[in-house]
Amino acid sequence: MVLLEFSISPTGKGESLSEDVAAILNVIDNSGVPYQLTPMGTILEGEWEEVISVVTNCFHEMEKRANRIGLHLKVDYRKGENSRLKSKMAKVENILGKELNK
Repeated sequence: MVLLEFSISPTGKGESLSEDVAAILNVIDNSGVPYQLTPMGTILEGEWEEVISVVTNCFHEMEKRANRIGLHLKVDYRKGENSRLKSKMAKVENILGKELNK
C-alpha cells in the first residue's frame, strides 16, 4: 500500500491559485481514491498504479491551465498495510494518550 503526498501548482500565475486548487481537488475527489487534504498538499492512499494515475490526471488538468507547473512527490510504501492514512495518526495519539489537532 502506498501513501503518496504531493503538491502541484502553476508557476507565474500570481498569488491567488484558488481556482487551480479547486480544479485539482475536483480531479482527486472524483477519483474515488482515499485522500487527506493538508495546507501544503494532498495525501493519497492506495496501490501504486491508482495513486500515480490520480497524480497523472492532476498533471493533465494543470497542463490545461498553465504553461509551467511545479510538482512535488513524496512516497511511503509498505507491503500489505492499508488504511494507514488514519491509522498512523491514531497510533501516535494512542501513544500520547490524547487526540491531536488535525
